[in-house]
Amino acid sequence: MNMSVLTPPRLQVEPGFPLRLSPGLGELSLEADFAAIRALIDERLERDGAVLLSGFAADGVEGFQRFAAAFGHPLLNYEFGSTPRSQVDGKGVYTSTEYPAHRSIPLHNEQAYTTEWPMRIWFYCARAAASGGETPIADSREVFRRIDPALRQRFADKRLMYVRNYGNGLDLTWQQVFNTGRRDEVEAFCRPRGIHCEWNEDGDLRTRQLCQGVARHPRTGDWVWFNQAHLFHLTNLDPEMQEILLDTVGEEGLPRNVYYGDGTPLEADALAHVRGVLDECEVVFPWRTGDVLMLDNMLTAHARKPFSGERKVVVAMAEGVSGDTLPTTL
Repeated sequence: MNMSVLTPPRLQVEPGFPLRLSPGLGELSLEADFAAIRALIDERLERDGAVLLSGFAADGVEGFQRFAAAFGHPLLNYEFGSTPRSQVDGKGVYTSTEYPAHRSIPLHNEQAYTTEWPMRIWFYCARAAASGGETPIADSREVFRRIDPALRQRFADKRLMYVRNYGNGLDLTWQQVFNTGRRDEVEAFCRPRGIHCEWNEDGDLRTRQLCQGVARHPRTGDWVWFNQAHLFHLTNLDPEMQEILLDTVGEEGLPRNVYYGDGTPLEADALAHVRGVLDECEVVFPWRTGDVLMLDNMLTAHARKPFSGERKVVVAMAEGVSGDTLPTTL
């Protein structure tokens, strides 16, 4: 496929968050006009954090896959995932998180609960919902600035310990998360990443991993709030579900939980403060069928609103980053 053009088309740029890019003249497509689109994204994405491409012909999911892959980095597999996704037509393209339509998904940076994550993430709206279903975003630099300085320093100094128990009908099985049914392959994946594995006599798995609470972007130098403590912590569940789980499996058996890196508990009021800051920073915009949203995953968090009617949004990720190579202490 030829992704270049001789004469770059005129593109219309609308400032804001996200930066909005649309055809300025005539009908343009993501593929035929890729050179001009990429030049603008290369210039603006790490400044603005998010670019919404709206009004371009996309040629469906396959065209979206080719568009994302054309940026020059192989599309990543969804490994060590925390939510259910399915691969769709096109290598490296997955459904967005498969949660019930009536539930919202809070703001988060993709895979910030581990030490490896994608730097680039694309969303393609193959079908906009009849109502709702937006993908809100938030500037992770602004979130970092608004977090109470003492809490921000505590997260940086202590870091975070994520604990996961797989299966038991309560969460994803370890076979789903690691894409294998072999224990030795799970251990081989976890060992170099500092993920501690514990197998019980029933063959169930518990993992623990020490991760960053904040991080510094490797190219812009910006500090960002970069973790999923507010999602993994027990307080993310409603009080009734918290009580049921604690009575059923106890704290050690919770499907997922998070502590400070030294094993001490996170404060409920601290997490309430984090959720409040995220709410303050949330920006919501409507999807149109055919839209593509491109994010710098470290600079911009994303979420999902409840919806009604059929909705199809798929995702691709690229340019893996290792947190072990980045500053995570202020």
